[in-house]
Amino acid sequence: MRADARLELGEVDQAAFSGLTDRHRRELHVHCYRMLGSFDDAEDAVQETFLRAWRRRETFQGRSTLRAWLYRIATNACLDLLAKRRPEPATGGEVPWLQPYPDQLLDEVPAGDADEPEAVAVARETIELAYLVAVQHLAPRPRAVLILRDVLGWPAKDVAELLGDSVNSVNSALQRARAGMREHLPAERQDWTGGEEDAETRELVRRFTDASVATDIDRLAALLRDDVRCSMPPTPGLQVGRDAVVSDWVEDGFTRLTGLRAVRTSVNRQSAVAFYLWQEPEGAYLPLTIDVLRVTGGAITEITVFHADRFPRLGLPERLPADAAE
Repeated sequence: MRADARLELGEVDQAAFSGLTDRHRRELHVHCYRMLGSFDDAEDAVQETFLRAWRRRETFQGRSTLRAWLYRIATNACLDLLAKRRPEPATGGEVPWLQPYPDQLLDEVPAGDADEPEAVAVARETIELAYLVAVQHLAPRPRAVLILRDVLGWPAKDVAELLGDSVNSVNSALQRARAGMREHLPAERQDWTGGEEDAETRELVRRFTDASVATDIDRLAALLRDDVRCSMPPTPGLQVGRDAVVSDWVEDGFTRLTGLRAVRTSVNRQSAVAFYLWQEPEGAYLPLTIDVLRVTGGAITEITVFHADRFPRLGLPERLPADAAE
């Protein structure tokens, strides 16, 4: 943006302002989602960001890009929302407010530079559920520092200016945040991120899908790693270990289900399966749950189950017809 951007931004009408700022909406939404862990809360934060930006448009002085200015506003909007709704971070490995993010919307974020594969990998890994869960265990300000420094690559002095703090304080907060992340992520990077889906992963997901539709608990158990984790936000409860996960499925009556169908999808750059259950009064298969899978070393290491209310946000069919194939 040119040096006279402050004058231009201060004088434009609302339609022109929206034209300048809306191009950044999706990436700001993803930023707020990383901060908040909730798709719906991110929607609220982005709306607040654009409202604040419009009201304060005359304060934009062109010392930074419009994009960076919007990120500053969005970060503060998230911090304000956290102070109001969730003053305390998550504990115990569970994030009750966690919601999935559809891959088709992530595709709207401008692609990273192909010459910087590390930046592309970071963008992918930091949207996966394991990373988001770990982030939600950090206090809000260290969380903001971590995301701004390690995900967006902001210099420490810019983060300090945004937070009204010193560079030393920001660097200290970053070290604490990184230490906190290590407490909630496996030591090896490849163990907490699934990476690009390959043929082996696709085959494993196919077997998981088939065994689930057949409610074959033994076949499912054989696909799980010994230390598999399973949760179902916002329902409380985190099961850790194959025996605990399988026992929970049996107690919940999974093996008694009949009339399941499945649709393969992907959310948060992870393989996922949407399950539908036959409902005789409706004469159709209706949404049941979405299982998001983390696959490591040829086995399922984490299953995050979301309720049927997330189907519309993920662009999934609201029903499957009676003749839907298994």
